[in-house]
Amino acid sequence: MANPTHRHTRSRRDKRRANWKGQNPTLVECPECKEMKLPHRVCAQCGTYDKKKVLEVVSKEL
Repeated sequence: MANPTHRHTRSRRDKRRANWKGQNPTLVECPECKEMKLPHRVCAQCGTYDKKKVLEVVSKEL
């Protein structure tokens, strides 16, 4: 198996690595409580999914 005969420069290496960027998560508005949530997941604020009550949410008081 062949090996590179010349070393790649730092700029060439860094150009290749420049495409690794973090992305913000996609958020949608809950149709019931209007809070932002991840799509296709139960809303943590009101406990609904697909306009149906799925979870009983208990609020924590301090």
